[in-house]
Amino acid sequence: MSSLTLTLNDGNKIPWLGFGTGTALYSKDAEDAVRQAIQNGVVHLDGAQVYNNEESLGVGIATAGKPRSSLFITTKLNLIPAGQTVRDTLVASLKKLQTDHVDLFLIHFPINHQTPLPEIWAQFEEIQKEGLAKSIGVSNFRVKDFEEILPTAKVIPAVNQIEYHPYVFKADQPVIEFMKKHNITPTSYGGLTPIVRFKGGPVDPVLASAAARLSKEAGTTVTEGQVLQLWLRSKGIPAITTSSKASRVKEYLAAETLPDLTPGEIAAIEQEGSKVHHRVFAKFFDS
Repeated sequence: MSSLTLTLNDGNKIPWLGFGTGTALYSKDAEDAVRQAIQNGVVHLDGAQVYNNEESLGVGIATAGKPRSSLFITTKLNLIPAGQTVRDTLVASLKKLQTDHVDLFLIHFPINHQTPLPEIWAQFEEIQKEGLAKSIGVSNFRVKDFEEILPTAKVIPAVNQIEYHPYVFKADQPVIEFMKKHNITPTSYGGLTPIVRFKGGPVDPVLASAAARLSKEAGTTVTEGQVLQLWLRSKGIPAITTSSKASRVKEYLAAETLPDLTPGEIAAIEQEGSKVHHRVFAKFFDS
């Protein structure tokens, strides 16, 4: 059972490991994968309007048989259709998700909105007041996007979910530093990118040596993917990941209780990761 949590700036707790219904499950029926993840101990489910599968996420949650109070459900605003409000889109999502509230509601992207970002954020604050979302936050926000909403914000975003792994470590530093100053929690998606999409890169030897050391120490096989998760854990950054394989979900969950990386291993991952730049999603982030 997933038990490691982090406390957000509004006092709510977010489970460290999240199961995402984007990437491999994008526009696909997520019911089986979600139910399997929950039955294997996942409690944090990360959906989005743009993933086009909130209904099957809702069915997966409903059929997994766990009480709603034990789960942490996230969804994200896509674009606001003409004549609708942010609230209208969330009410539609809640119906699909078969719940009366989400634990976290995010602005998915800071770009392509017809409504100015500060106005969108003001609507998010009202949604939180009404209890439709316990926590509110953003995703893929750069420093300049925060600078657009914070001057008029009554509530500081609790979270900024961004692509975060060693190959964007250097590029993401300015926004990470900005978020530290404002007590905004970064959450990571695409955290396994170095081994899934860019095998043979400079962090590989560091991951391999850390995995070998930890395997000896823990008395169980530790994978390079788990080492990447431990790097995120060392920074207090929740990890959103996905898989249709039960064995992989169990591997992700097992990372919660593995021993820590050493300061030397953490430094080496960051040093080697900074030698190349690979952003897979939200390419505008570097502009």
